[in-house]
Amino acid sequence: MRNKLTRELAVCGFNAAMALGEFHPERINRLFLREDRFGQFTGICKQLAARKRPYKVCDDEELERVCKSNRHQGVVMMIEEPVVEKASPADIDLWAAEGKTGLVLHSVGNDHNLGAIVRSAAFFDAAFIVISAQDDGAQLTTSAYRVAEGGMEHVVFRKVEDTAAFVRALSRPFMTIGAEPRARLRIRDLETLIRERQAPPRLNPSARTAGRPGIALVLGNEETGLPREVRQACSVLMRIPGNGTIESLNVAQAATLFLHAIYEL
Repeated sequence: MRNKLTRELAVCGFNAAMALGEFHPERINRLFLREDRFGQFTGICKQLAARKRPYKVCDDEELERVCKSNRHQGVVMMIEEPVVEKASPADIDLWAAEGKTGLVLHSVGNDHNLGAIVRSAAFFDAAFIVISAQDDGAQLTTSAYRVAEGGMEHVVFRKVEDTAAFVRALSRPFMTIGAEPRARLRIRDLETLIRERQAPPRLNPSARTAGRPGIALVLGNEETGLPREVRQACSVLMRIPGNGTIESLNVAQAATLFLHAIYEL
């Protein structure tokens, strides 16, 4: 829930609130919590008091009014409304130099899907997510934060106006993998492709990712998939094989399977 008057966003759900308090407590403007949660957020309350920011113990009814959801799990934090910066060539250079894994989302159109993708991205060590500026559905909302279960604090977000142009630029130093249900290559072919590709130089490669290039997974809308120009901009197109009963998985499920495969390389 966004408060248009104060330009704030409600973050609710226990795991989302705990992660926000642990990694970015300076972003919390106000805290509302149920009495049984107070002991778990004592430290945050002390920090808010030191910053002269309010916190309030309240009941479920008031918590629901604050965040417009009954899934608050006893805690709601108000933060400044997130502003997603535009992706820049410097971002690409930094991610490539460090051999990062990330995602490019073209019109996935749903904040619940976005939250689920963020959760998987954080779990499998993906560092960045690039979203389409025209995608009004997949935004950093209260629901996206809650579904991400704390993953929002571990992923860098950027936005782009032209997904195809960005993927073309990203494909120079990265391997960009477009998810395409009709692709010839399967997800199991990923290891062979990575082994054959020359890794770009990196500033601080980790032991786990040393020797492989940065990888970006490109995902599209569940109904329409990736536009032709975006598919053509990708380094490679890959699919997740199934029995053919339905054409494809939910976009968040597909992201999880691809991210797991990339993580295991």
